[in-house]
Amino acid sequence: QVQLVESGGGLVQAGGSLRLSCAASGRSFSRNTMGWYRQAPGKERELVATASSSGTTNYADSVKGRFTISRDTNNAVTLQMNSLNPDDTGVYYCNLRRLGPIRIGELRDYWGQGTQVTVSS
Repeated sequence: QVQLVESGGGLVQAGGSLRLSCAASGRSFSRNTMGWYRQAPGKERELVATASSSGTTNYADSVKGRFTISRDTNNAVTLQMNSLNPDDTGVYYCNLRRLGPIRIGELRDYWGQGTQVTVSS
C-alpha cells in the first residue's frame, strides 16, 4: 500500500510562514493528485491545495495568494504557507488520490497522520 509521511508544521505568530512537506512511499501511481487538507477544532476537514501529476494546481479561496503548493517528484509535495493568520490553525493532512479507474476493494484516497499548525494572534 501507500504510506504518507508529513513534516513541518508547528507554532508561528500571525504573519509568519511555515513549510509542510509530504513524501509517499510504497506503491506508486503514475496519475495522481497530492495535496493538503486541514481540519480546525469543531469543523469539517476542508481542502487547502492540491497539485496533480500533470501540474494542475487548485487552491481554496481562503489561501490563494498566500500558499503555494509544489510537486517535488511524483511522490512528494510541499506546501509553502506565508502570511499565516489564526484562521489557518488546524491539523493539516497530506492526501494522495489515485486518478483513473481502480479495482474493487482498492483505495482511491490515502492520508497522512496529520501535522498541527497553530497560528497565534
